[in-house]
Amino acid sequence: MIQLNNIVKRYSMGDTVVEALKGVSLHIRKGEFVSIMGPSGSGKSTLMTLIGCLDQPTEGTYTLNNINVENMNDDELAGVRNKNIGFVFQTFNLLSRHSALENVELPLLYAGVKHPAPLAIKALEEVGLAKRMHHKPNELSGGERQRVAIARAIVVNPPIILGDEPTGNLDTRTGEEIMQIFKELSLKGTTMVLVTHDPEIAEHSQRIVTIRDGLIQSDTNP
Repeated sequence: MIQLNNIVKRYSMGDTVVEALKGVSLHIRKGEFVSIMGPSGSGKSTLMTLIGCLDQPTEGTYTLNNINVENMNDDELAGVRNKNIGFVFQTFNLLSRHSALENVELPLLYAGVKHPAPLAIKALEEVGLAKRMHHKPNELSGGERQRVAIARAIVVNPPIILGDEPTGNLDTRTGEEIMQIFKELSLKGTTMVLVTHDPEIAEHSQRIVTIRDGLIQSDTNP
């Protein structure tokens, strides 16, 4: 499903070249639930950006769902991303003037679906928020907003969900509820990859990959 081999990522910052990843190899199978951990500046966010086809490696090969993506242009990457990956962010990234239902409909509209409402309602039902579908984000709690974000990520049935600190703005109880949704998605066959700084959140996953100084330090099964 996800195969990164000897991935190097360098950034130029003025006259300085920063090597964010220094030869990372990581294989994630279909349906696995993996957490990526590491201190600030470790390279974990860079790794997530590459896995999500939001950027390209400087060196190495990356195969996503049997597609070699490391040399694609931006339009090609966008096409692969839209078909294969749903994103869930710490800050929810919802449109404030639109209802929960309208936010979830957006990926379907971009995909050209003519009647998106039934599919969006189904996705909201999956995350337990159908009764709040007509509320706007400022009328929802943090946990409810994250449920809307998850519904938006899963509405087009992507094989992979990437979460960037998805519980970072939530209290402990609500974070546990969100992780339970992720576990249920994994059990249904969705590949889950989360970046988190919280060891208790990471322990919900099947694998914990720890990265430090641009290299994988450990890869364990909790």
